[in-house]
Amino acid sequence: MDDGYTDWAVADSQSIRSDCGDDRSIAFVSGNFNIVHPGHLRLLRFAAEQADRLVVGVNADDAPGVTLPQDVRLENVRSIGFVDHAVALREPAGGFIAALRPNVVVKGKEFEKRCNAERTIVESYGGRLVFSSGELRFTSLSLLERDYTDAESSAIRKPLAFPRRHGFEIGQLRHLLASMAGMRVLVIGDLIIDEYITCDALGMSQEDPTIVVTPIMTKTFVGGAGGVAAHAHGLGADVKYCTVVGDDEHADHARDRLSSQGIGCDFFVDTTRPTTRKQRYRALNKTLLRVNHLRHHAVSAEIQARLLAAVERALPQCDLILFSCFNYGCLPQRLVDAVSAPARAAQVMLAADSQASSQVGDVSRFRNTGLLTPTEREARMALNDFETGLSAIAERLLAKSGAENLIITLAGEGMLINTIRDGALQTDRLPAFNVSPKDVAGAGDSLFTSTAMALRAGADIWQGSYLGALAAALQVSRVGNGPLTAGELVAEVDEQPVDHD
Repeated sequence: MDDGYTDWAVADSQSIRSDCGDDRSIAFVSGNFNIVHPGHLRLLRFAAEQADRLVVGVNADDAPGVTLPQDVRLENVRSIGFVDHAVALREPAGGFIAALRPNVVVKGKEFEKRCNAERTIVESYGGRLVFSSGELRFTSLSLLERDYTDAESSAIRKPLAFPRRHGFEIGQLRHLLASMAGMRVLVIGDLIIDEYITCDALGMSQEDPTIVVTPIMTKTFVGGAGGVAAHAHGLGADVKYCTVVGDDEHADHARDRLSSQGIGCDFFVDTTRPTTRKQRYRALNKTLLRVNHLRHHAVSAEIQARLLAAVERALPQCDLILFSCFNYGCLPQRLVDAVSAPARAAQVMLAADSQASSQVGDVSRFRNTGLLTPTEREARMALNDFETGLSAIAERLLAKSGAENLIITLAGEGMLINTIRDGALQTDRLPAFNVSPKDVAGAGDSLFTSTAMALRAGADIWQGSYLGALAAALQVSRVGNGPLTAGELVAEVDEQPVDHD
């Protein structure tokens, strides 16, 4: 190596080492990267899995086989999400490796039987030279990432007859969303950690009739009532969240995630339960299996008293209370009643969603609220009636619960909206706005949150339910229960509607 090579190699390597920190391991890969193709991505993904940080060296323009300028190739490599540092090499990679001293140097499998000049350098400082071309995967990781982050709004169909019937225009929802900014919302209910494990489907086991998969990516979301809190914050509210968690790292993760968003968290630790966690194993855009880690028993009287005290402290600065109950023990009836009475006395609006997909619950126990949003099964379960017509179910549930407004969600069939006006039941229906949902998890939470906030902001149930249906359509257009934002809803409100009635 000449001095010029040493100078730039040492300078670049020191900069990278400083950024990575002494406690982080480094993997290094080098190549021409004329066009980044799937083989490159497999190799780089494998290398990234070998250490904490991935550094990629892009060969100089005079290297054999180079067909594009180095700055173009360098920009392409830097655009790859799991590459932490991309370096423009000025000479063969050996000198830079000697300066950087990466823990692992990765080369393609085709180089394993050849003479590798890097071997002596790597072994001199105790590093490893590894040969692999990565794993063949039949799923595009970039497409999977977009499933979690990009909402596919082209599948959303906004009906026009409904707003005509109820005397409003879709554009008015923009002003409604603006009026939610700064609303003070208190969310109470079960926290759930949602883990999505995306897998490649390898085929059928030869030993038994079992589908064989291999995990390739995990995404974690704060769900349950934590998801409701995140939705409310995304819609512009000032949010405080009270819940019960276990004494574990999942509670710490949820607190850190929500606090970083600006949500005030009161977490009450119950050592008799883990933080509720649901794992969904997905392949080929379908959920194959869900594994739940939870306990159903009610929290102790002592925890209830502490939670109630936190609610009472928050009540004077509260516009809306959202009960988000999954019937895992966070909201026993005594606590619900103790929260509801002073809230009603202070004229704070109450709304409740009580989910009972794999457990038993009774949404009617949330008395005299401004809004209930059960599924049809949950509505029938509350009345122990699985035969009567749906309109009659709605009328009876309104009477039993004392709710002002009731939305019964019907999955792909949309929703039935019900309210009592001048002593008479008024009912209307909205279809599902999204004709090609990716993942229905979180649809109910987004509908519930946005509709309740709309009602508190002064909308009637027809405007509120339409906004809620739009929120649910956006939510199911991506995978996972990530929070909605007011900006996403405004963009969809502004999208020119086509009459699909």
